[in-house]
Amino acid sequence: MIRFTYTAANESDTEALGAALAVALPERGVLALVGTLGAGKTRLVQALAVACGVPRENVVSPTFVLAHEHHGQRTIHHLDAYRLQDDDEFLALGPEEYFAADALTVIEWADRVAACLPKERLEIFIQETGPTSRRFEVTAFGKLYEAAVERLLAWQARAEEGGQESP
Repeated sequence: MIRFTYTAANESDTEALGAALAVALPERGVLALVGTLGAGKTRLVQALAVACGVPRENVVSPTFVLAHEHHGQRTIHHLDAYRLQDDDEFLALGPEEYFAADALTVIEWADRVAACLPKERLEIFIQETGPTSRRFEVTAFGKLYEAAVERLLAWQARAEEGGQESP
């Protein structure tokens, strides 16, 4: 297991992280988002989606519909477990099909369905640190995601040195 911590001072920094994730993540993968209401889960998904060629206005929280599918240069399945009562309701959505698809599957409120998530995934805990600032703690579960976190760490190091912006 490998970790990466990123501090976003503002929404532009969150957009930069979303763009870096779009490059660092494998073509097919699972991204589990955890954070309180208003922490910025959907905002991060918007940033990732924009970097994948999806218009920002098309990406809204799937809280009431439970799932959205976005198509750009990459397909993103955007799920939300906030209103689900238990694991059975999540399993009724057919997450195995999403996880197996040639797409990124992003799950907001993933901690509510942790037992249903694949063992290999990227998990991001988002903590609000100010009105627009956030702390992102990224943990890789599995070799594929460890490689993604290594790319994010290299991107962060280059950014701190004032160098290249993409992973």
